Amino acid sequence: MKTESTRCRFGHGLIVSVLVLTGLARPAEGEEQDRHDAPDTYVTIDERDEQAHIETTVITRRSLEAYVRVPGEVKENAYRSWKVTPRIPAQVVARHARLGDAVAEGDRLVTLSSVAMAEAQGELVTAGLEWQRVQSLGERAVSARRFAEARVAEQQARARALAFGMTEPAIERLVRDGDPADAIGRFDLVANGSGTVLADEFVIGEFVQPGRVLFDISDESHVWVEARADSATLADVSKGADARIHVVGGAWMPGTVVQRLHKQSEKTRTSSIRLEVANPDDRLHAGQFVEVEVAHGSTAPVLSVPAAAITLLDGRPTVFLRAGPGRYAPRAVEIGDQVGDWTIVRSGVVDGDVVVARGVFEVKSLKLKASLGEGHGH
Repeated sequence: MKTESTRCRFGHGLIVSVLVLTGLARPAEGEEQDRHDAPDTYVTIDERDEQAHIETTVITRRSLEAYVRVPGEVKENAYRSWKVTPRIPAQVVARHARLGDAVAEGDRLVTLSSVAMAEAQGELVTAGLEWQRVQSLGERAVSARRFAEARVAEQQARARALAFGMTEPAIERLVRDGDPADAIGRFDLVANGSGTVLADEFVIGEFVQPGRVLFDISDESHVWVEARADSATLADVSKGADARIHVVGGAWMPGTVVQRLHKQSEKTRTSSIRLEVANPDDRLHAGQFVEVEVAHGSTAPVLSVPAAAITLLDGRPTVFLRAGPGRYAPRAVEIGDQVGDWTIVRSGVVDGDVVVARGVFEVKSLKLKASLGEGHGH
């Protein structure tokens, strides 16, 4: 049979040759007869371009981590979230953070004003001045009882102001300055840690009661994903199991099973597991629906290839075998289940074959171009 050669380009100026060679990559005995009769087309690629654009893997029998796929929903990580609330009745004076803002520990969030706080601040200034006076006199100049009373009064005034919502730095400033004019009842609520403002439902001038939530803040660098399914599906999933999630339009993101909820839903009678997923790019937000895959054991050793190595050619699952340095030939395969990132192969290749794992699209494009060229030649 006469060997035909065409010149093609792919990627960034890659120049390759596509040849038709009878008998190359011959299918195993017992496969379809038309595969025996049709020659396999292979592609030769320059060594430098091959190293830059093509990655291969050796087919072997391996135990695959079995996964169960269930729907899930992104939730706030409650262990990294907090609510900002006043501890005493107060009026909102000023806002310092808004919805969506990133805040750090100690950042001012809102300024409040309260009659109860004004009283507590006045007592603190008075007790602080008295304690400073007693200290300056010394224990020899005052009785031990008077010394202790002044110290206890100052400590109690500090504790009361702290319990009402003043921060320790603000208390220190008030005591240090000792100015009664500063005891006007204003105080700031600050962030307890780093996070993002998820809710801030209040207005300036509003009078708020103790426990009223002014801010919802969450550190979204790690989020929870709750997956729900029937008990049988999740029976073999254990705490600490590897998992991953997929958002529509995005890539798979790794996670870990951190909890198995011990209470079933009363409405659906389903069980739940909780994953923790790192969210460094801020792609995940509470309320999003995702696909969840959770590991629940391993398969027996099976012949498998990376799922990315398989493409459809003439409507049939196909891999590209490495036939030699820079030479690749298509081989139709019969595939089984996909387990994680791997696909089980039932026939078409054998243990030890080398297939393209990255660059499949480029090699396939060359094959199709070669086929078109042959068609025009008839």
